[in-house]
Amino acid sequence: MSFLQKLERKFGKYAIRNLTKFIIIAYVIGYVLLMIESGTGAPIREAIGLNPYAILHGQIWRIVSWVLIPPSSFDIFTIIMLICYYQLGTLLERVWGDFLYNVYIFGGLIMTLIGSFVLYFIFAAPGNAAISAMNGYYIGQLFSTYYVSLSIFLGFAMTFPEQKLLLFFIIPIKIKWLALVDVAYLAYEIINSIITLGFTTALLVIVPIICSLAATIVFFIMTRKYQFGQARRSFKDRKRQKEFQKAMSRGQAQRNNVYGSSGARHKCCICGRTELDDPNLEFRYCSKCNGNYEYCQDHLFTHVHK
Repeated sequence: MSFLQKLERKFGKYAIRNLTKFIIIAYVIGYVLLMIESGTGAPIREAIGLNPYAILHGQIWRIVSWVLIPPSSFDIFTIIMLICYYQLGTLLERVWGDFLYNVYIFGGLIMTLIGSFVLYFIFAAPGNAAISAMNGYYIGQLFSTYYVSLSIFLGFAMTFPEQKLLLFFIIPIKIKWLALVDVAYLAYEIINSIITLGFTTALLVIVPIICSLAATIVFFIMTRKYQFGQARRSFKDRKRQKEFQKAMSRGQAQRNNVYGSSGARHKCCICGRTELDDPNLEFRYCSKCNGNYEYCQDHLFTHVHK
């Protein structure tokens, strides 16, 4: 049993169901707040945005409120994006289960918070509160919910790599190729920032990308769902599959020897009936018999133990 499965056994009941719906609702609320800000001039984004300096000085609501800031401006393409991400995320919830999907999304959000504090402590100015406050504000601007949306897309691409999408609503293309383009672009941004800015300054680009998508990387390494398409399996995987197929073949041969070629999987040791004789019959093994003796429901409690 994997580590995540053990966690699911203990804490699975606390998982939020339909989490994608709440993510979309948070985006909608964020767009409404931005419209209010645009119409009134109230500094709403500045008041709820991610700011490590402000969080350390008592504004703890920012730990959660920054999620309300949407990743892009509102237009017709935003509506299409929200519908698309709702469909992708909902399907992932059904395939993975509520708990694993919760771990995936909240893991990305937590790593984003950690990344913002890492950058803040690197670029903070000890002894100068004004500069530290300014750095905290600008560092917070580097992190957004864009990577949450991207992680949903990458998760879907890794789970259903052969699924096709209509690029520009016209060109059918497998989703794995779109995901590879996204990953390649992120890698280009990292490499280009190191070359042009130097490693220390490039951390302002590297840390937001790596931390925001760290949960995506870790999740698929732990659950073995990081393969794109029919990726080449390791020698151990191929060997394990062959051994499993041989064991299944041996098991089928043994069943044929015991039950004949009828294909029945259960047979009562007393009356000889199988599930093929009556689909409603139930069969159980007796724990008190010395051996693997299977009985139908009529003889399970009436037979003489062997």
